[in-house]
Amino acid sequence: MTSPRLAVFIRDNMEPILQAWEDFARTIEPPALTMTDNDLRDHARQMLLVFADDLETEQSDVESAAKSIGHGKRGKGDTAAEVHAEARLLSGYTVVQLVSEYRALRASVLALWAARVGDCSGTVMVDMMRFNEAVDQTLAESVARYQSLVKQSQNMFLAILGHDLRNPLGTLVSGSSIIMQGADVPPKYVLVAKRMFDGARRMSRLINDLIDFTRTHLGPGIPIRAGESDLTALCTQVTNELRTAHPQRHIDLRAPHRLEAVFDEGRVAQMLSNLIGNALQYGSKDAPVAIGVTDTDREISIVINNRGPAIPPDKIASIFDPMVRIAASACDEDEDTERTSLGIGLFISREIALAHGGQVGVVSNAADGTTFTVTMPRWPGGARPAGMIVGNS
Repeated sequence: MTSPRLAVFIRDNMEPILQAWEDFARTIEPPALTMTDNDLRDHARQMLLVFADDLETEQSDVESAAKSIGHGKRGKGDTAAEVHAEARLLSGYTVVQLVSEYRALRASVLALWAARVGDCSGTVMVDMMRFNEAVDQTLAESVARYQSLVKQSQNMFLAILGHDLRNPLGTLVSGSSIIMQGADVPPKYVLVAKRMFDGARRMSRLINDLIDFTRTHLGPGIPIRAGESDLTALCTQVTNELRTAHPQRHIDLRAPHRLEAVFDEGRVAQMLSNLIGNALQYGSKDAPVAIGVTDTDREISIVINNRGPAIPPDKIASIFDPMVRIAASACDEDEDTERTSLGIGLFISREIALAHGGQVGVVSNAADGTTFTVTMPRWPGGARPAGMIVGNS
């Protein structure tokens, strides 16, 4: 007796295949426990029919290879796999559970078919290869749609986070600032207002860092709005702010009297604050943090050095990775609130430099301490705007 081709087998045995797949889907908790039989089978039938049609469609070796990695041709509109992914996301499935459904669907078909065919003839092997290619293509479509929907929801979350939290934090900062400046406010209330002010500002920075970190993973990177500005003035401003926040520490800034360049003031200030703050956090309290700003006609360089313990060689490679913290075991473990940050400041600093077409490097040893060096183009496109002042003039 001749074994049936797989496409015919799928159409003739749709119900037992769906039942075997449904039995597996019922084991996925908790979403499957609340879903009806129709929900569980919602798109499996359509996908099986797609597989059957695909098996009966002629294809070249190039098309076969493309499908095996999820790059097969597709028609207009959403595929059954994409619709399935959206339904599963809304039902609470994880991407792991989504993938496991396809694994079960593949296994259901092949196990039932293997029990029917009696040999592994050439046509059987070809059908199996074609079937696996079709499943891979469908799985790729489903995961891509799932990922796209997750990205949209994350972007929505960021929008809500930025809008709904920044506004009340701004109110808290403004209100506590007014109390701090009141001439008739008792000192104990001024102290409480100062703590509220510092806490709100720190929370705002953490929110901004979180948004920037997520943006780099969901989009093209950190956006910048570059314009002509004085880098020396910006470095001085950021340094003075950190001197005020850390009155017990010495920060030494050496820069040209004026250094005109094209950059995003807000982002570069954020980068400087992160890098100098990192130097203050991990540097020795008895040694100054040294900041040097130099320039050429085409490039600007910012060097930040601290004399704290050297970063171990095995940690240097991951220093800019998100969520990585370098253990400062040789430093005093005080109650410095800066040690409770998210650990993404260096990562964001590197992304800001990259967004400007520059880079951030680090070297660390016992003799010279730890030095971060930021280099960025001074003029986008390499040409200095007419009339702009040269830094050392």
